[in-house]
Amino acid sequence: MKLEELNMTETLTPKQEAFAMVYVETGNASEAYRTAYDVDNNTSNNSISVEASKLKNNSKITLRIEELQELAQERHSITVDSLTDELENARKTAQEAGQASAMVAATMGKAKLHGLLTDKAQISSPEESMRPTTIVLVGEPVPDYEGLN
Repeated sequence: MKLEELNMTETLTPKQEAFAMVYVETGNASEAYRTAYDVDNNTSNNSISVEASKLKNNSKITLRIEELQELAQERHSITVDSLTDELENARKTAQEAGQASAMVAATMGKAKLHGLLTDKAQISSPEESMRPTTIVLVGEPVPDYEGLN
């Protein structure tokens, strides 16, 4: 996307911006129109569809939708695999530099990322009121009911 195109999106009204954002989130122009423009419940679906289509085909809004979709794609391109690759590169760099602690940190980061390690916390209270309590149940022996039949 060109810089001139990005500057065009600055002229969107708040409702147009909201429309673009909801459209990118839902992929539904009618829903985006209903949300951004506070449409009355009595408005026909046909009217909503027509207005939503007009907005979606507005060149400024189309550019903003494309921009938001690109941002969303970049944001979602971070995956476990990409993070694993980054940590492995960091580990190799640390190994080449002879930095054992950095190597260990990268290895531990990969292990945590893949769920092989978890952080554990011990919970306690100052007056030990959360200590487990043992309860002993005392009762009469259960009678033999077989003879009652």
